[in-house]
Amino acid sequence: MSDAPETGRPTGDKSAKGAKGEPKAPPKSARRRSRELALQGLYQWLLNRNDIGAIQAHLHDAQGFSKADSEHFDALLNGAIREEERLTGAFAEYLDRPVAELSPIERAALLIGSYELVHCIDIPYRVVINEAVELTKTFGGVEGYKYVNGVLDKVAARVRATEVAARR
Repeated sequence: MSDAPETGRPTGDKSAKGAKGEPKAPPKSARRRSRELALQGLYQWLLNRNDIGAIQAHLHDAQGFSKADSEHFDALLNGAIREEERLTGAFAEYLDRPVAELSPIERAALLIGSYELVHCIDIPYRVVINEAVELTKTFGGVEGYKYVNGVLDKVAARVRATEVAARR
């Protein structure tokens, strides 16, 4: 009788596990990387209102940009900034506090998620919400992702009513 796990790998094989024995995260998709970079750019823009061209150029030179979907990144960053007022209007009514009191990460994730819900109809609304939640988990505060999830769920119900109704 063998001590090998049912996967067929010998006991102690860490090939599918990280250094601490935890499963490795799957590689990030190009769109996920685009969202991360767009979040970083929006964060800079929200805090300092720096020139969007300078922010974009800096991020294009960032390590790992070559693994991103550059077209999606450009659309997210430029679109979220260009349509900030409209996108904020799409989620502001679902907030329990003024927009100015949101953390910059929550606000940036809500802008990205709202932009994708409105403009990227090829991406299922659940994927859009999940990606915004993952951004907030990675870069935001402890409970911020729950807030982003709840707000974007309400935005999706309004801007993609047919898709949401079909899934419920």
